[in-house]
Amino acid sequence: MADHPLAPFDAVLLHSFGGPEGPEEVLPFLRRVTGGKGIPDERLREVGQHYDLFGGRSPINELGRELARHLRAELADRGAEVPVTLGNRHSPPFTTDALAELVAGGADHVVALRTSAWRSYSGCRSYRENLADALEDPRLDGLAVDQVSPYYASPGFAATNAELVIDALAEALERDPDARLLFVTHSIPDAMDLTSGPGEDEERDYSRAHAALGAAICDEASRRLGREITGELTFCSRSGPPTMAWLEPDVGDRIEELAAEGATSVVVAPIGFVSDHMEVIYDLDTEAAATAERVGVRLVRVPTVGTDPRFVSGLADLLMDRAAMARGESPPPRSWAGLTVPPTPCAPGCCPNLREARPALGDLR
Repeated sequence: MADHPLAPFDAVLLHSFGGPEGPEEVLPFLRRVTGGKGIPDERLREVGQHYDLFGGRSPINELGRELARHLRAELADRGAEVPVTLGNRHSPPFTTDALAELVAGGADHVVALRTSAWRSYSGCRSYRENLADALEDPRLDGLAVDQVSPYYASPGFAATNAELVIDALAEALERDPDARLLFVTHSIPDAMDLTSGPGEDEERDYSRAHAALGAAICDEASRRLGREITGELTFCSRSGPPTMAWLEPDVGDRIEELAAEGATSVVVAPIGFVSDHMEVIYDLDTEAAATAERVGVRLVRVPTVGTDPRFVSGLADLLMDRAAMARGESPPPRSWAGLTVPPTPCAPGCCPNLREARPALGDLR
């Protein structure tokens, strides 16, 4: 066994969604994302116009590579000099190829860390399915893969979001004492939200957990700013047929409603995302900002955690905890403001695939 604090793991896969890095990649990327749903290319080209505003390029891959560099350096500072490689579900470098590269470099036990902090099918189990698919590749024979559990309640993510919100809110309140606060995350189908989480008589873990983090941030902001702070949970990036129920309200719709109620400034906090990818730079910085300007509301967008040193350090903590578990130790759960997500593996029925039953990687076998 390697003599470093991340043992028995000898490499880290930063597991992400992926995105196009040029105009020629937009349509193939969207085909992969919507594979099996029968969406015609004409409709996909309409969706792809969002990318045209940014030169046909999503920032998600470069942001992922940057996070991997920071995480690699943080782990090295702690005595774990291991490769940290980006692998994507829907664009190069694909998960299978990234793992094969690690194997070619000598890795035989990899820990995967998602760039999604929350529990839901789209944010958790679909990544485990992707890993299970990857391990069918003969290049990965003999490779063991474990993964870090959802981490939305960990101090590195939760407390860093709180600090960023409080900083932005303090400045906004100096300009407008009546500024409103909206938390934002990716909308998902109502049925997916209903079945999100570990089961065991728990439902709607996705929306409940976001609301709980928002409430905890408001409590901390109230204490720090010396006045009552309240916020609301809103959603962005709805897709799918209009007949299907998705989580609401949409952030743009809520901004319009607040303007009608007399609000003149809104602080928008994208707690559902770890970096400024398309859902942030298009849905918030472009669409929501345009809505706010149209209705006469000043919009302040809180930064995502990105490569904030506090977030990167928190991710390293989670990796170290997962390594300790793999060694048979029992590290205590990481928590913030009373919120806790145990570092235990996902339950077999967690966040089910409602379309079809598919194999998904289990953290421990």
